[in-house]
Amino acid sequence: MAVFTTVSPEELSLWLEHYPVGTLQDLVPIAAGIENTNYFVHTSTGRYVLTLFEKLQPQELPYYLGLMNHLAAQGLPCPAPLLNQQRQFHALLKGKPTSLVTRLNGQSQTHPTVDHCVALGHMVARLHQAAITFEEVQGNPRGQDWRIQTSREIRPFLTASQQTLLDHALAQAAPFDSALPQGPVHADLFRDNVLFEGERISGLIDFYFAGTDNWVYDLAIVANDWCVTPQARLDPLRLSALLGAYHEKRPLAAEEIKHWPRMLVTAALRFWLSRLHDQHQPRIGSLLNPHDPAWFERILSHHLEQPCPCPL
Repeated sequence: MAVFTTVSPEELSLWLEHYPVGTLQDLVPIAAGIENTNYFVHTSTGRYVLTLFEKLQPQELPYYLGLMNHLAAQGLPCPAPLLNQQRQFHALLKGKPTSLVTRLNGQSQTHPTVDHCVALGHMVARLHQAAITFEEVQGNPRGQDWRIQTSREIRPFLTASQQTLLDHALAQAAPFDSALPQGPVHADLFRDNVLFEGERISGLIDFYFAGTDNWVYDLAIVANDWCVTPQARLDPLRLSALLGAYHEKRPLAAEEIKHWPRMLVTAALRFWLSRLHDQHQPRIGSLLNPHDPAWFERILSHHLEQPCPCPL
């Protein structure tokens, strides 16, 4: 479980008086996530998700919550944050900046099929096209500067072979390229952040790593989770389905296709580094069982040894 702040029904009831959601009926902690404290909240008017931000500061939240509001208003299945009486999307609860958003139906898919990848490819293209009209700007919080800094912090914990892999990956990683199509990206669209009802996507959640970056990088993050086999290699059928569906809605430019192998390396490196950091330099109260960095080490090694061309 992530960093966890306990909230009692009495405390939440007082906090909810500033929101147009009626009276509290039920409060259930969510045993998932690695950054924030989350609860399912049921009131007399509906179902919501309460998030207490354990790391993000109040001044950082308008971008994330504003982007979610923007996408939801354009018809994407994203949680819609609620405004309180002060016309703000967040307020302090137990000393933590906290938001209340609509709860979406559906379940995550742990074993995605080709059909799931087709649906996701279409949805990611829709997300990118809808997000481009969002007026706020924020760089990718886990972009090149973060990769370099985190590499320095975790290098002393690595074996000699891991340090060699890290150096190779850093040399191949693609920095943000202003010449490539860009805009707000989700940057963490793993299987647990997409909800399905059947083969229809009913929810895109957890936008708290979003920022401006190249869209093809966001697509590479998706491919590294949705299209990998148990051997940490890309499955050609699911990869072709994902990219083909995306290409139908937003055709990839020739330069994006050219940079695809480096984007896969960059995306794998980002998550290898974050998992290494969680393992070797955990925050107090963070995950008791952090994600194993060895999985993304395998994915990264494969991308470097056998670069994957874009199958378009």
